Amino acid sequence: QVQLVESGGGLVQAGNSLRLACAASGFTFSTYAMGWFRQAPGKNRAFVAAISRSGSSTHYADSAQGRFTISKDNAENRVFLQMSSLQPEDTAVYYCAAVRSGDPTYTPRFDSAYTYWGQGTQVTVSS
Repeated sequence: QVQLVESGGGLVQAGNSLRLACAASGFTFSTYAMGWFRQAPGKNRAFVAAISRSGSSTHYADSAQGRFTISKDNAENRVFLQMSSLQPEDTAVYYCAAVRSGDPTYTPRFDSAYTYWGQGTQVTVSS
């Protein structure tokens, strides 16, 4: 059974950092590209970052570029999102997602490309 379980969310003050983790099970993690998305209240789910199956390629939304870093540990079946300089507009539920990939550089940014999704973890940034 495929499972994606996010952790690491919480309440932080603006300017601080958080590290989200997503633990994967039930599939061959090293053959999957991974992504992080977020959904703020009243808004559609939005792309944050993606990483290729090997971890060699990454892609970021403009809002995340330079502040967030996605990484992938194929030995531990986990993907991370290191977030720094957090702002109130980063407040959202953050989701990880997985898609099987034959292309070692594939880093999809559309949520329709992903097969599996976690339940999300809440990140709240206070001003």
